[in-house]
Amino acid sequence: MSAHLVVGTQWGDEGKAKVIDYLCENIDIIVRYQGGANAGHTVKVGNEEYIFHLIPSGILYQNTICVIGNGVVLDPVSFMEEMDSLKERGIDAFERTILSDSLHLVLPLHRVIDGHREGLAGSKKIGTTGRGIGICYADKMLRVGLRMGDLLDETVLKNRLEHILEFKNAELTRLYNLKEVELAPLYDDLLKFRDRVQGLIRNTSFYLNEELKNGKKVLLEGAQGTALDIDCGTYPFVTSSNTTTGGAITGSGMSFQHLKRVTGICKAYVTRVGEGPFPTELFGEEGERLRGYGREYGATTGRPRRTGWFDTELVKHSARINGLTDLALTKLDILSEYDEIPICTGYEIDGKKIDAFPAQNLEKIKPIYETLPGWKTDISKARSLDELPKNCRSYIDRLTELTGVPISLLSVGPGRDETIFLS
Repeated sequence: MSAHLVVGTQWGDEGKAKVIDYLCENIDIIVRYQGGANAGHTVKVGNEEYIFHLIPSGILYQNTICVIGNGVVLDPVSFMEEMDSLKERGIDAFERTILSDSLHLVLPLHRVIDGHREGLAGSKKIGTTGRGIGICYADKMLRVGLRMGDLLDETVLKNRLEHILEFKNAELTRLYNLKEVELAPLYDDLLKFRDRVQGLIRNTSFYLNEELKNGKKVLLEGAQGTALDIDCGTYPFVTSSNTTTGGAITGSGMSFQHLKRVTGICKAYVTRVGEGPFPTELFGEEGERLRGYGREYGATTGRPRRTGWFDTELVKHSARINGLTDLALTKLDILSEYDEIPICTGYEIDGKKIDAFPAQNLEKIKPIYETLPGWKTDISKARSLDELPKNCRSYIDRLTELTGVPISLLSVGPGRDETIFLS
């Protein structure tokens, strides 16, 4: 059986969780393949709203197994808080969650260093959430990280922590003038965490490839979006992992041969949080107006999101990198407030049109716009393409034409049922 990947095409916050929830009804296994608790995925079912940070959105379906893959960095405190919160709401996620033995753990010292480094950056700050994600990924690459499987043998864990703290305490004291981390309390806390989750820890690469061979249906879920990819995004204002199709393969340990469909999620406009270039950004009253209509505030941090018009070049960049087979267009209903809707169809730098989304000089970009008429009609009750106003359908057709990717799903509201499935 083939696997299906859902990936963000912009700077994250595209509404992946709602689309994933919609697609999960007939899925056997859903896999989170990168990122950490800095991501926030919001799902609304009836009058209930759920915000997920580490656990895949598919946990709301009783028959779905949720895998947190080796590409994720997992904060034990955040994870347990999320699991316990779900149990209080009647969802026993412990019964249906599997943790990769190869994923890396975010330690308290990672949070301390993250916050301190960002505070020292001044005008050069990146805009991290301060949750230690990037520092944990850096330690992974430096080979001084702690993996989930290390918890299973107490001797291995203690030896590994001694080695890690030898390096990290030198960094804390000499570079940042901060206190050393004591071994004993950290070791004890990790053993308590181990005692609660050791039954969930598995070789998830083996598990996923075997289950796919056995005919199971797998959906892969990432955090953030393509423009935040560490290699393909707006560096250095990016996240610390590969958010794209390549990251899905390495972060799940699944063979690329199983991946047959890649759905890109994009808003009918664009948002971004934190620092960094944003070619189609709206400022002042215009930006506030779209932020208010779209209720654009971070699910994890509450930070106001920057807003802008749909950027064709950005989505075409995502289509090339990810091999998109189709698009899911979200928050289409938010644009119902506008008389006219601009679309960015290309870029100019220093008066010359450029061919593609660039790796540098994004702050110099001048967007090229065309303007389409709005529809000024509530579309939240529409459940088929024919029920949408003519101007709305024209907007959808134009996005398909410009991006070169067919649109398979439209979201016309936050609820699970406020969805139009096209193909």
